[in-house]
Amino acid sequence: MSQIDYIHKNRIQNMQFNEIEYKKPFYKIKKPLKDHLIHYSRWANLSINYSDLLRYRDLIPIMDKNGKDTLWNAVLFDQYDIENINRELINLYQILTSDGSPLVYLKVGSIDFCTYGNSKPFRIKIVNEINDNHDYFYIKRADASRVYGLELEDIFSPNKMTYLVDQNTLVEEHVVGVPCDEFIRRNEGRQIENRLRLAKEFVKFNERCFVRLLGDMRAYNFVVEINQDFDNIQYRLRAMDFDQQSYEGRRSMYLPQYYKDNISLVDLATEVMSKETAEQYVKQEHAALKKRFLAAKQRTKSII
Repeated sequence: MSQIDYIHKNRIQNMQFNEIEYKKPFYKIKKPLKDHLIHYSRWANLSINYSDLLRYRDLIPIMDKNGKDTLWNAVLFDQYDIENINRELINLYQILTSDGSPLVYLKVGSIDFCTYGNSKPFRIKIVNEINDNHDYFYIKRADASRVYGLELEDIFSPNKMTYLVDQNTLVEEHVVGVPCDEFIRRNEGRQIENRLRLAKEFVKFNERCFVRLLGDMRAYNFVVEINQDFDNIQYRLRAMDFDQQSYEGRRSMYLPQYYKDNISLVDLATEVMSKETAEQYVKQEHAALKKRFLAAKQRTKSII
């Protein structure tokens, strides 16, 4: 059954949905991948690494406004460590987002740690003291699968990914958007604006994930980016988890439509577009993928 046939099948409740059977192991970054990262300016000699942040003194669970565990923990460091850690984190943020020039008005707002998932990330909140705006970035255990996923996202999706690698450490920018599971909960029982745009984006996102073998796109592993365009709302779906890149052997694992978390998006696509319209969007995405490949042919050959 093709992707489009599935989206337009009436009795979708009888379909078999994906379940992740195996926990993916970590894969070391070997010399060929390291050489690629050096050549394309993704490798850096960082002054603070993932293992440095593991020297915390205590963790405090973070709850949401409804008292539900967020799976994130506030990190407490010893007093003699925290000043140096904060300084190095600000330096790292400046290297990640600009040319590394010091900006005296930045401070570390918080450091959080998540023990859930493969990469066990630290989330760093950076605050601009001039206007109180803030931004996030993440420090994770470096895993070759995730690095491949980030590279292929940067090449083949309409999104650009900023990240750096140093030995066992991976530093990533924050992917802006509303986690799709939260977006679905917020809009349960109501009709969102410009529904066809969201359905079209889901079809294209489904195809992008399949073509580049990006797996495990359950609703909490990608975000909905919402933009105002004149008198219309535009949507873009962006992956934020790349751990299952090219790992699973089953074809369906690379199709977001086969995850029960995404059933409301499948329902929406079934409702608002015909099979012929969906196939047209798939062809458009294939053409866009080809253009992106041609714009980065040598880099794509290198990573593959």
